[in-house]
Amino acid sequence: MTTVTALTTLTLLALAGCGTETGRESDGAAEAGSAVRTDLPLTDVRWSIESLSVDGKKTAAPAGASVEIDSKGKASAQTGCNSIGAQVTIDGDTITVGEKETTLIGCPDELAAFEKALGGAFAGKLKAKVEDKKLTLTGADGDSIALTAEKPAPLVGTGWAVSGVVSGGTVSSLPQDKKGETGKATLTFAEDGTVSGNLGCNGFSASAKVTDSTITFGMLRATKKLCPEPGMSLEYELRKVLDGKVTYELHHRELTIKAADGEGFTAAAGTPAK
Repeated sequence: MTTVTALTTLTLLALAGCGTETGRESDGAAEAGSAVRTDLPLTDVRWSIESLSVDGKKTAAPAGASVEIDSKGKASAQTGCNSIGAQVTIDGDTITVGEKETTLIGCPDELAAFEKALGGAFAGKLKAKVEDKKLTLTGADGDSIALTAEKPAPLVGTGWAVSGVVSGGTVSSLPQDKKGETGKATLTFAEDGTVSGNLGCNGFSASAKVTDSTITFGMLRATKKLCPEPGMSLEYELRKVLDGKVTYELHHRELTIKAADGEGFTAAAGTPAK
């Protein structure tokens, strides 16, 4: 498992919101509270990154890649592996990327390559175009990113894919094998007060009493297979959390579950319940 150990600058995301905020700018990059002047409906929307086009080659984005923005020119994003923050300036449909910071989680090769490509595409001034809940950001060299507005995911009825492990207030990447492959675990809360899914190796089910901020898990029932790594390591981490009363936070399409000792995990939404 690779712990988030540092912040580094990564040229990545440029978004901001509606309305007008005034402040000073530095070297063309936005600082907190800098000017945001646009009629484009970007604010308070979670944008799912669908694809990236660089040098005429289109690449599909990994699951969980998304951007969320506020009206003060602050953008936050999930890339499918790392989390990124950026300050930007917007004037009309022109977006200027400011300084960015990112977590430094060790990613599988495919995700690392996608993040590097985004770093090259999101630089300088970008043109933003919004049509029918679709957003396109295009650089001066023609490279572009395609995004789609997401709907918030409900806790119940959504397929949640475990995306990270929480320990001591730090989010870490999932356990990996020697090839850099991570374990895969899922869970779904049902209307009948149960939860079921896969722990990384074994399938499981349990009762789950949900309130506005807590979930109380009943006795966990699971299959008893022995699996190769990293499945068993991930299962061990999840079993420690899915026991008794825990707290949870639901933010748009991200779920964080923590036990009383602060140990927990994060999960990204799949398809919302209909």
